[in-house]
Amino acid sequence: MSESIQVTQKQQLLQQHQQRHYQRQEQQKHHFESSCYLSSKSSVSQQSFSTYKTSSRRLKTSVKTEKGQEVVKLSPLPKRAKRTYLAMDKDKEVIGYVIPVFRASHEEVRGLMEAREDDVTEEGINYVAMRNLFVREAKEAMHVRVEKKTRTVHIRESAERVELSRTMDEWSEFRKKMNPDSLTHRPEFIVKPRGQTVWEGKNVKLHCTVAGWPKPRIAWYKNNVLIDAKAHTEKYTAESNYNMHSLEIKNCDFLDTAKYHVSALNVKGESSSFATVVIKRFQEGEEAGPLDPKPHGFCAEHGVTFETTIIDKFEVAFGSEGETMSLGCTVIVYPTVKKYQPEVVWYRNSVPLKPSKWVHTHWSGDRATLTLVHLNKEDEGMYTLRVNTKSGFDNYSAYVFVRDAEVEVEGVPVAPLDVRCHDANKDYVVVTWKQPAVEGSSPILGYYIDRCEVGTHHWAQCNDTPVKYARFPVTGLVEGRSYMFRVRALNKAGASRASRVSEAVVAMDPSDRARLRAGPSAPWTGMIKFTEEDPTVGVVPGEPSDVVVTEATKSYVVLAWRPPMQRGHEGVMYYIEKCMSGTDTWQRVNTGMPVKSPRFALFDLAEGNSYNFRVRCCNSAGVGEPSVATGEIVVTDKLDLPSAPGNPVAIRNTDTSVVLAWGASKEVKQLVGYYIECSVVGTDVWMPCNNKPVKQTRFVCHGLTTRANYVFNVKAVNAAGYSQSSPNSDAVVVQAAISVPGKPSGVTLLEAVKDYMVLGWSEPAKNGGADVRGYYVDYRTVKGDVVGKWHEMHEKALTTTSYKAENLKENVLYQFQVRAMNMAGVSKASVPSAALECKEWTITVPGAPVGLHVLELRDTSAVVLWEPPAFSGRTPVNGYYMDIKEASAGDEGWKAVHEKVNKMKYIKIAGLEAGSSYVFRVRAQNLAGVGKSSANLGPILAQTRPGTKEIYVDVDDDGVISMVFECSEMKEGSEFVWSKNYKAMTDTSRLTIVNEKGKTRAIFNSPSLEDLGTFSCVATNTDGISSSYTLTEEGLMRLLDISHEHKFPVIPFKNEMAMDLLEKGRVRFWTQVEKISSACQVDYVFNDVIVTQGKKYSMNFDKSTGIIEMFMDSLEVTDEGTFTFNLVDGKAKGTTSLVLIGDEFRELQKKSEFERAEWVRKQGPHFVEYLGFTVTSACDVLLRCKIGNVRPETEITWSKDSIEIAEDDEEAQKIERKEGELTFNIGKICKKDAGIYGVFLRDDRGKDKSTFNLTDAGYQAVMNELFRVIANSSTDIQVISTEHGIILYSNVTYYNEDLRVGWLQKDAKIAVSERVKAGVTGEQLWLKINEPTEKDKGKYCMDVFDGKDGVKRVFDLSGQAWEQAFEEFQRLKAAAIAERNRARVVGGLPDVVAIQEGKSLNLTGNVWGEPAPEVCWIKNDRELVSDDRYKLKFEHGKFASITIAAVTTTDSGKYALVVKNKYGKEAGEFTVSVYNPDDDENKEKKG
Repeated sequence: MSESIQVTQKQQLLQQHQQRHYQRQEQQKHHFESSCYLSSKSSVSQQSFSTYKTSSRRLKTSVKTEKGQEVVKLSPLPKRAKRTYLAMDKDKEVIGYVIPVFRASHEEVRGLMEAREDDVTEEGINYVAMRNLFVREAKEAMHVRVEKKTRTVHIRESAERVELSRTMDEWSEFRKKMNPDSLTHRPEFIVKPRGQTVWEGKNVKLHCTVAGWPKPRIAWYKNNVLIDAKAHTEKYTAESNYNMHSLEIKNCDFLDTAKYHVSALNVKGESSSFATVVIKRFQEGEEAGPLDPKPHGFCAEHGVTFETTIIDKFEVAFGSEGETMSLGCTVIVYPTVKKYQPEVVWYRNSVPLKPSKWVHTHWSGDRATLTLVHLNKEDEGMYTLRVNTKSGFDNYSAYVFVRDAEVEVEGVPVAPLDVRCHDANKDYVVVTWKQPAVEGSSPILGYYIDRCEVGTHHWAQCNDTPVKYARFPVTGLVEGRSYMFRVRALNKAGASRASRVSEAVVAMDPSDRARLRAGPSAPWTGMIKFTEEDPTVGVVPGEPSDVVVTEATKSYVVLAWRPPMQRGHEGVMYYIEKCMSGTDTWQRVNTGMPVKSPRFALFDLAEGNSYNFRVRCCNSAGVGEPSVATGEIVVTDKLDLPSAPGNPVAIRNTDTSVVLAWGASKEVKQLVGYYIECSVVGTDVWMPCNNKPVKQTRFVCHGLTTRANYVFNVKAVNAAGYSQSSPNSDAVVVQAAISVPGKPSGVTLLEAVKDYMVLGWSEPAKNGGADVRGYYVDYRTVKGDVVGKWHEMHEKALTTTSYKAENLKENVLYQFQVRAMNMAGVSKASVPSAALECKEWTITVPGAPVGLHVLELRDTSAVVLWEPPAFSGRTPVNGYYMDIKEASAGDEGWKAVHEKVNKMKYIKIAGLEAGSSYVFRVRAQNLAGVGKSSANLGPILAQTRPGTKEIYVDVDDDGVISMVFECSEMKEGSEFVWSKNYKAMTDTSRLTIVNEKGKTRAIFNSPSLEDLGTFSCVATNTDGISSSYTLTEEGLMRLLDISHEHKFPVIPFKNEMAMDLLEKGRVRFWTQVEKISSACQVDYVFNDVIVTQGKKYSMNFDKSTGIIEMFMDSLEVTDEGTFTFNLVDGKAKGTTSLVLIGDEFRELQKKSEFERAEWVRKQGPHFVEYLGFTVTSACDVLLRCKIGNVRPETEITWSKDSIEIAEDDEEAQKIERKEGELTFNIGKICKKDAGIYGVFLRDDRGKDKSTFNLTDAGYQAVMNELFRVIANSSTDIQVISTEHGIILYSNVTYYNEDLRVGWLQKDAKIAVSERVKAGVTGEQLWLKINEPTEKDKGKYCMDVFDGKDGVKRVFDLSGQAWEQAFEEFQRLKAAAIAERNRARVVGGLPDVVAIQEGKSLNLTGNVWGEPAPEVCWIKNDRELVSDDRYKLKFEHGKFASITIAAVTTTDSGKYALVVKNKYGKEAGEFTVSVYNPDDDENKEKKG
């Protein structure tokens, strides 16, 4: 291409300009601006050199090259729009992203482009040519230096620039001709995705191939909603390889049926292609939900079909905020394949849960567990465990309810929930939340929003006035910082707890956030644009567009607008202006600080007024033109409260839940959901059924009380608040819905005659929630292997479990089946009986008893009842035998319950094992013998049914005796049936039955011995809930006594009358009764005379507490006598008295007068605690007292022996006052400190005095306390050994000479002797044992007097302690002996001897040692021997001498006298120096 450019002269001119740029490259540094190519034109040259186009408004500058040539350059165009990071179409809709503007040197730009060479595997020849072109054009750009030129120069250079522009246009056209195919083009689908139809549980993969340059970005959509495959890896997988793209949808279910489209986007445009995916069900029938279990299919990968079973399931759960809850199920996957594990996913309201700090999941290989940490209402919902295998999936769901935590202040609302952040900008975010289910004692007035910067713990309130809407714009954020938000509700009682904090949100531009979420930037387009601009020159931004009001409420208005296209290089900020309707005055709202975000919330607007709004942009260059006004906006709520939901209908579900359905609110916008409330009929207390709003119009209300009668209502909620409550539903009793009963069982033959047979059967195990009302019997004939059709034997339902089938044919075989009926319908037929022949029995024993059933089933007992057999044999039945066995035992496990015949038709079996199952049978007996067994009854589980209550006896206030039985599971049609001795009661004169809701009472009309027996009560239609009570003669007598007490009651007293002395000497007589009514009356009596309220007496009767009081200001002589309280409460009476006479009265009178005097004393300065003493741990004695009611002017005087202690006295330094306490620190006490100490308080209100006698008994008391402190400070006895013996010692804090210390050995006092001594040294108490022997072993005790008994410290000097101490003593003793007797030189030898040559040397050393030591002399480490020269002597064992006659210089050296014996040795060293006088003189002369 460069060769073609050289064809014309114009092209040569272009090369000259390029050469000038290269010459300037080494001298100046200049930054170039690079951006993506967004223009619809394809010419690169026009983009690269667009800065050379001129305008009359542009500032002129000149560029000087190295050669001095000048090139004209103009400043940037004013009011040019700031480049955006978003690529937009004609409707200004975002269609992609572009590379953000950056500045870099030429080398950096080139490096950036060369770094893209790693992607050449996907590039074609066109891209290579395009890249080379950009590199060459980048090299052609030069670094420039800007210089200001004169106007003349500018005009001359302008002409050159025009010529250059024309040249460039021609060169660009030439390039277009040379490149007829444009290098860049919009995306194009080569292969489009195809629609598919698959079965549920399978995977779907959509494929497409896309061409386009720059390389397009691919996005997949489902029903126009962007699919985030990275966020949902368990569902989607998106891949892109070599322009081939795919989207895999895993484990497809019905909700995956949708229209999918793929969008390809680059800078040239966008293309889309659509495909429809249809998911088919495995079977026809009712439409299944997204989480319903699907049939399992064959897995070709492993060659098996996985079957999943979920057991040990979690039930409907209830938790409270702040608690931790775990949900779990055991999962069995069959068959087991090595190294294969199913995928376990947890869902909340069909949304997959991801592990977080609030949600923890665990899969152990066979059990899946979900743990919810610190529950919040956001955690409420339907939880589903889904187990995915290669063959399909299974799931299980149950609802989790989260109750509100207890409020700190009664009446306040509970916390809001689900706080979220929307529309976040640089300094603005919208916070939304959901209203709580409970408003508290009054309606919610509004909400407070708090914010906290991430990384801190400081919460700041965002609004001063509560906001009503559940939506609030928060402004004033700092760009780039992250924030969390929470919300508190407010009503008249106060503010609620704060909600759970929101997810953190960053205050930043949405385009930046979108770019960060998208990951890497858009594909490199290879287009680099170079501009030369003066950074010092600002551009005034243009006007914003599309200013609209997005939200309008009574509290605020939110404006939104689009940023201007013309904004310059720097960012823009905004000013908002408002104008009231009917005026032309525009007022700037945010005068102080412009906002950075294209959103703004205006507060403090007058409700009902109309306003116009507009926006201006600003930057450092100035403020731009205003936008177009919004038009008149009325400040009022745009969002209305929702209308009330339709009538709710409550339907029975289980014993603790009700299904509620209601009509949706007809007039509602932005519905958040519905709250359901319930109330027990007869109360005004409404309780929430859900604490998180639900959007569907059907809800199962769990956690209700069985048998309670409830009504329900519903409220709708949106951001504006709550709707009116719907009308109350009809009352519904909480109990399980009624269904048809189960099948009867055990159809057997009870008796047979020529033309009839008597049949019997067992009741169905389940009655379907209602009593079985009857039975229907069907029959058919049997001839060999051929059976006939079933026929009904009767039209009217049977009420018993037996039936006489008549009009049969003799010797014909028949089969029978039975169906049960209740109010819900007829059950399925029982298993047909065996073929029974109709012929007369000839047996003599009775037939089998029938109608076995169990009552009063408990953990360890049960009552079995039955009916006599239909066939009694030749003689009447005279008794029965009961057999029992465990359900798991065989026929050999039958055991007799009793040995003697039972003549009753019931028996109570005791001794059962709780949790075990048993089977029962009965055999009847007559004179001929025992007949065959009845049909087996069971298995029966020995377990007390939860909530079962026993019959109890009650005696009311009138003395009426009754038996009471309660049942909480009464259903519609249930009744209480009383019986005596398990027979229906025919004599109603003895008992009166009164039934209430779930409660029955059997009242004895006239209790007597005729009423003795076992009374039982059965609640029908409740699966056999029953109880019994046996009334014995002893029990009857006890009940009659209680009845008499109730007929003639006495008011019980908690406390008999007592007397208290109060302040001022007042006297209080009081008593307290246990239980009274509001009609109780009291008479206050003194000496049989009723006294009344007056000057002398005052009375008080608190009926809520039962306290009765009478007060007297003082006691006088005339008040001696008896005080009485007489009580009357209906027919109950009570009396309590207190007698005050004689010495007791006079003593009380003195105390009263004393208390009066004390009160008078305390009106002035006084002693709260009188002067006393205390001994500190350091054994200092302190005199202290506490004073009260003192003033600064109150005089406080100390004295000793009636002599005042002046401030300049030495003892005044010991006085200290701290708050209300005075102390006098005596220190270490001695006898001179004895005396009488006093403290005086005095001011104009009065005076008080306190003394302490520190003599005689007082002194001794102080010393005893001192001895106690010293004794308790003594340490444990320790032992130490010396050369003389063993010392036992203990240290104390301080020792006083008067302290008595005694030592004992083996509990006997130690006699002090020369060998054993006790004493004190400093603060050490010791016992010395000289020359210890075996007799000194044993337990030693040191007894330190503590003012009372003494403190003992014990040490056991035996065993190892004795051995160690005695061994150490012997060692030290031996060492001392050795030290005393070892050989040593004791004197006589000098350190240095200087002697003249020729003289005689004689030295004598004194030595010692026992035994006498051996002696030797050493010279220069060599032992000397006595000879003619050295004469060595050792005399008397004490004197060792050495004599050297006529010493010479050779005798100089180091000598030592060495002595030694068996205890050691020692050397006495000295130095001998021999000198010659002549030699010294010669040296002096020479010197």
